[in-house]
Amino acid sequence: MKFVEEVVVEEFLPTFRSMLAAELRDKEFTQQEVAEALGVSQSAVSKYAHGRVARNEAVEADERVRELVERVAEGLSTGEMSQLQALVEAEVLIRHLEDGDLLSDLHEEAMPELAEFEGGFDVHDPDSALRATERVLSSVRRGLRTLTNASGFSGLIPHVGSNLAECLPDAEEIEDVAAVPGRIFDVKGRATVAGDPEFGASGHVASVLLSAREAGAPVRAAVNVRYDSDIVASLEAAGYQTVEFDPDAPTDAVVAALEGRKLDETFVLYQSGSYGIEPITYVLGPNAPTVANAVRELLR
Repeated sequence: MKFVEEVVVEEFLPTFRSMLAAELRDKEFTQQEVAEALGVSQSAVSKYAHGRVARNEAVEADERVRELVERVAEGLSTGEMSQLQALVEAEVLIRHLEDGDLLSDLHEEAMPELAEFEGGFDVHDPDSALRATERVLSSVRRGLRTLTNASGFSGLIPHVGSNLAECLPDAEEIEDVAAVPGRIFDVKGRATVAGDPEFGASGHVASVLLSAREAGAPVRAAVNVRYDSDIVASLEAAGYQTVEFDPDAPTDAVVAALEGRKLDETFVLYQSGSYGIEPITYVLGPNAPTVANAVRELLR
């Protein structure tokens, strides 16, 4: 794990300070004056002067960095710019370069996983899309641990397999829903997860979840288990609202069954099967751990 701040400290600052030290020396600053201007030791300035500090080529070549170095050096040499202003100007540029720019590119080189995220983002933005997707994936992982650690969960897995899904806050399509690729299967009495959660991995459970949201249900997660009347009765006894829908046209049927209803935060959908269609029970709720806990309650 490498933070973008480490990229700033290890790549940007040594290059920036080295370039600025050279500019100030060209303006006849003494080594001590350069050290005072940069807030570093004279030995550090000596290293800059003798090329013993490596410069990052990408940072050194960036016109904005070069322009700032020249402007700060000129301002400090004439007294028109204070050290505080120089600091502020440098911080502003750093924040800009971190936002889908030079420093974020260097960050991606150090953390290739970031390059897999499509679209520009600000790593410091608390509402960034990257943060939202990672939080959803983390939530699904927590829910999966609850399910797979629950003794007897494998007995609730239908023949088609189970899946646990959670969507982004503004989800509109299957690609906005994270789930287990390949589903969860019962392998010799053990719930087996095929792979790490990813977006777009579920067609079936994701479509039920999206249909429920289309009908106005305030839910972001769903899990499916096998159906029988005792399971539905147990969920009802635990206080969960239950709603049946027609299995022959699940997407439209879910919307039709839920539209206009006052729905709880967590509730149950089920269909009792049809020709060639396995009966299934769905628990829907605000997040993956919540619906996973509802299923775990069935096993107590």
